[in-house]
Amino acid sequence: MQQPAPPLAVIAAALRRERDRAGISLTELARRAGLAKSTLSQLESGSGNPSIETLWALGVALGIPFSRLIEPPPSPVRVVRAGSSPRIRAEGADFSGTLLSAGVPGTRRDVYVLELEPGARRDADPHIPGSVEHLVVSAGRVRVGPVDGLVEVGPGDYVTFPGDVPHSYQALEPGSWAVLVMEHR
Repeated sequence: MQQPAPPLAVIAAALRRERDRAGISLTELARRAGLAKSTLSQLESGSGNPSIETLWALGVALGIPFSRLIEPPPSPVRVVRAGSSPRIRAEGADFSGTLLSAGVPGTRRDVYVLELEPGARRDADPHIPGSVEHLVVSAGRVRVGPVDGLVEVGPGDYVTFPGDVPHSYQALEPGSWAVLVMEHR
């Protein structure tokens, strides 16, 4: 198990990350926060000793909550075990979706596992303008896409299509499942 980073290392990494995200120079951030450039440089190198007031001023200057400067970022690896998330079923078709990852604020994508069985077609209304669907079939065969341009895809096949037009999903074989990435522009 990885040990947590010392507080000064967390603060230094957060300051660099957030300053880069904001696209401002060390000099400009120091000016906005009312700090000496040398003080900010020391903080970003992990050698400073910031007060609450200093960190608060930096948070305000960066437009972020104070907590973002002192909490370590979440782990970059996240595991969702098969069957551990709730399945949402469709009406009128043997179709269910499981949300694996919702886009965090500022991102524009959601990841789902779809499970489909032969039978009724799952018709979907258009999503928000600019939506694009990306589908990778893992097992079975699926007929999918805009209602006026359906395609048949099988294991390992990838298909992408506009999600902001009427579209549908239909399993052609039992036990069909796929991973869907919804991209919202």
